[in-house]
Parts: sequence; C-alpha cells; structure tokens
Amino acid sequence: MIDRVKFKNIEVSRLGLGNMRLPVKTPLKREANPMIDYAKGQELVDLAYENGVNYFDTAYMYHAGKSEKFIGQALKKYPRESYYLADKLPIWMCPRKADVEKVFNNQLKRLDVDYIDFYLLHALDGKNWTKCKKFEAVELLEKMRTQGKIKYLGFSFHGTIEDLKLIVSEHEWDFAQIQFNYLDYKNQRADEQYQILTEAGIPVVIMEPVRGGKLADPPENVKELFKNAKPNDSYASWAIKFAASFDNVMTILSGMNAPEQLLDNINSLTGFEPFNEVEMNICRNAAALLNKSDVVPCTGCDYCADCPQGVKISSVFAAYNKYKSGEINGDEAAAEYAKINVGAGECIGCGACAEHCPQGIKIPDLMLNTMKDFFE
Repeated sequence: MIDRVKFKNIEVSRLGLGNMRLPVKTPLKREANPMIDYAKGQELVDLAYENGVNYFDTAYMYHAGKSEKFIGQALKKYPRESYYLADKLPIWMCPRKADVEKVFNNQLKRLDVDYIDFYLLHALDGKNWTKCKKFEAVELLEKMRTQGKIKYLGFSFHGTIEDLKLIVSEHEWDFAQIQFNYLDYKNQRADEQYQILTEAGIPVVIMEPVRGGKLADPPENVKELFKNAKPNDSYASWAIKFAASFDNVMTILSGMNAPEQLLDNINSLTGFEPFNEVEMNICRNAAALLNKSDVVPCTGCDYCADCPQGVKISSVFAAYNKYKSGEINGDEAAAEYAKINVGAGECIGCGACAEHCPQGIKIPDLMLNTMKDFFE
C-alpha cells in the first residue's frame, strides 16, 4: 500500500493519478486527444485505488474537455469520502466575470459530484493572476468553499519568481502546485519556487516529476549514469524519488497511461526513503548531461493545442527531440514527422501557442526556423 502524507486533518497518498495523459483510442492524434479509452483508463483508476492512491487530478481542458467526465465516471464505484478530487479553473478561458462561476458549475456537472476537494486556479502567472483579481475569482471560490463545494483552495503555477511572491502574499492558500523535477530544479528555478512556498507554510503538489515522460527514457549517457548506481531501478523511479525527497511535498502527480508505469511509481513510493546526498548528486549530474543536449523543453502538455492553423506542435517537437537525443536517426525522424498531418510549414507565427506554453518556449520562432529548416 502506497505511503500517505498528512495534510491538515486528512492523509493524502504520496502519489496522485494525473488525468492529462490517459490512454486514448487514436494515439496518432496526440494533441489534446478527446478519444479516451474508457476501459484502459478504468483499469488504471482501479489499479491506483486498490494500491492506496486517493488523489485524482484533472482540469477543465484536459483531453479537450473530456477528462473530467471520465474520472468522475471512473470513481463512481467507490465511496465519495474515500478519495480526493483535484480540479482547476482556467481563467484564460473566462472572457467574462460570470464565466468563472459558469465554468465551476460545469465542472461539478462533468464530474457528477457535489464538491471538489482540491480546487486550483490553473497555471497562474502575473497576467492570469491579474485577471483573477479583476474577476474576483478568489472571492467567488471562497464563497463556494463556505457552501461546501470546495474543501481546499490552491493554485498551479507557471510564472516568474516575482509573480509567485506576489500571489503567495495576496491570499492565504491551502496548497500550491509547481513543476518540479531534477532537470527543472535549476533550469526553471523550481528550487526557488519550492523554497518560497515552504517558507510561507504552503504544502506543495508536484507536477511533471518525469517531465512529460522525458526523464523516463533519457539519452544513453544519462541511462548509463543511473544504471551504474542502481542497475535494477527504472529511470522514472529516479525522477519520482528525487521529487519525493523534499519534506514539504504533499503529493506527486504523474500522468501514467499504462499499468506498468503506475506500478513502478507505486513501488517507488511505498516504504519510501528520501535520497541521500550521493543519490541527489547523481540526479544533478543527470541534469547537467541533459542540459548539453539540444532538445526543445516540451513536456507534451498540449496547452498550445488550440493552434488556429491546426499545427500539431507537440508532435513536431517530439519527432525533433527523439532525433536530437539519439533515440532515432534522421530518416526515422523524417518518417515520424511525415505522419503529422499539419506540420511546421503551416505555422504563421501568430503567437497564440506561446501565450499558453507553461515552459515559456518560443514556439513560433522554433516552428518558422528550426523545425521548418530541419524537417522541410
């Protein structure tokens, strides 16, 4: 049975099941795929629940708006008080103040529940926080809390250190969610984000611990580093255990889409012992090696998926990164790219994608130059 962590007056499983990358029926259509394979998805939910996972995370736009309905249906067979649901408000999808309550009520309907345990303002940065204040989103959600429709209020974060300090100072938050892994620990100043939240007494939920799966299958030189230290441990387990080794971490979300991934993560966090300094240094060395590779820091989250031209952005980056990391050769990368029905050549540089990229990737520049030159 997986370890649990005390949070206020409850216990939360150290591993949470993310529902952004569920099994799908049409794997070639990768971006924001609404075609969830309910049978395989249900198998994952059941396996997680049976092994003690009690934290299930979703969002309004995951799987093109279908994730909430899936997880609500998948958990119906279990007592409502035996698990915790986490959901998020995408303020950028609210053109009017009234839309905040409209989206929230729609989420309750999709999930088919009376309340949401952990509710987050989604992907906050300076711009989104300003809009939240303009629309009095926090005040509305606190009202929902008094009505019993929300148990705990927090936010997920994708902004600057200055943005985070401001957001932390302007409300008394129950928890916060940040991108945290051994690669982004320094690259995206995740160490500083963690410290700010810890000093403020705000428990941390980890997202992207395996960086969209990238750390589960790293380049060969990184694999060799890990194998020399622990031959029987998976590469993903190193990433999961790194994140879990920090005291203020409440739960670690992983978007597992296969039973073997789920079981590996469960094993990693059952009877867990934090990394010692030698193990932490191995992770730091792995990050240094990864930083020498010329890959695009895309996690495949598909927040950019609403491209007006229909460019399959994350699929283009995936093919490019596989080549750059040595996973496939140039011909194989070209063959993979050829399967993408709307490629880099269709990009018009409008910038709509970059506005929503949590990694801050300059997508139009890469599409119009690097990707187009490489593939076309």
